[in-house]
Amino acid sequence: MADTPLSPNAPLPHAAASSVPCDVLVVGAGPAGLAAAAALAEQGLGVTVLSAAAGPDEHAPWPNTYGVWLDEVEGLGYAPLLAHRWHDTVAHFGRGEVALGRTYGRFDNGRLQRHLLERCVRGGVRWRRGRAAGATHTANASLVHLQDGAAVPARLVLDASGHAPALVARRGRERPAFQTAYGVLGTFSAPPVAPGKMLLMDFRDDFLPPGERGRDPTFLYAMDMTGGRFFVEETSLARRPGLPMAVLKDRLQRRLAHLGVAVQETLELEHCAFPMGLPLPDRQQRVVGLGGAASMVHPASGYMIAATLRAAPALARTLASALGAPHATPQRAAEAAWQTLWSDARVRQRQLYLFGLEGLLRLDGPQLRDFFSAFFALPPHRWQGYLAGTLSTPEIARTMTAMFAHVPGGVRGALIRTALGRHGGLLLRALGAPL
Repeated sequence: MADTPLSPNAPLPHAAASSVPCDVLVVGAGPAGLAAAAALAEQGLGVTVLSAAAGPDEHAPWPNTYGVWLDEVEGLGYAPLLAHRWHDTVAHFGRGEVALGRTYGRFDNGRLQRHLLERCVRGGVRWRRGRAAGATHTANASLVHLQDGAAVPARLVLDASGHAPALVARRGRERPAFQTAYGVLGTFSAPPVAPGKMLLMDFRDDFLPPGERGRDPTFLYAMDMTGGRFFVEETSLARRPGLPMAVLKDRLQRRLAHLGVAVQETLELEHCAFPMGLPLPDRQQRVVGLGGAASMVHPASGYMIAATLRAAPALARTLASALGAPHATPQRAAEAAWQTLWSDARVRQRQLYLFGLEGLLRLDGPQLRDFFSAFFALPPHRWQGYLAGTLSTPEIARTMTAMFAHVPGGVRGALIRTALGRHGGLLLRALGAPL
């Protein structure tokens, strides 16, 4: 059940109409929800978090792993929360190892969660157990209806409940691609990656029989976790529909066997599947989003955690200013928040990223190797900014133009077919056509 508006002056159901106990109700307590709640509280707003846990001491561990580039989180104050850092970060596209010259990190989920919860506690954030089922709105407040029949009032609602949000409504009918991955944290008979190294991508497929090479390309993502432990993951960058887990598991087993490596002890398994290129949220709606609920996954790389942590303070400042303004209304505050997250300029940037995603979906294994070989040969500020989502629209266009000039003819042909096909409108909207 998504946004359900009431008539502008209708009273809120139940006794909540006369007393709204918080400024912002945050739905969800993952990284996006807690980052938003902490930042909002630090702006002096009254915040309640709606989650399956009823307090800051009851939250279950987050199941996903979060990898980031160190330089993207240093300025945000999150670098001390990384469990591991790899200064020796490499990739392999079939023509020898490529040194990326950029430090990669992996969050300690427990420390990140505790850090955000502690900020929430210091800011006076309150907690409510439950799951959102829908929302109704009046001119001055909202009421979030829970699956158990209860309801929670607030001046404004922020949905951070993930890729299939409880309350945020999306516009458009774009069919997303999916990034899927199967991973193992464990001990091995021999190092699956050189000790001390982090392998961002290994697209080689010589471990497959000739008839399977090039089809449904996947890559190895692997890292030395120290203490004799390694993490290895077979990843499908983007596919529509997503590549099944069974295929990824089989690929990983065959890749390891080809390397002469066997799993000795499995400490953790990871099954990862998330959408890339979801439709954007309706920027006029009363519910604000963040993270997956706001379609913030980078459409061409799958990165999101750093962008979400970066967006939370800016979003909180916008909401504090808008809710504290003379004659403030929740509708105006929500519209200001959506403009902070998805201004027209950001939407146009995203059109180019979506075009890049559609181009990637056309490439087979050898073409993907050629593509990424050229991509990581770009000047570092170009490929780093592209992956971070921090380039302007002209900068993204210049990066794509440089790529187009350096990729082989087969890749160039696939990109031309994307531009001339039904996805060519993405380019036109990025360059100024009506959104």
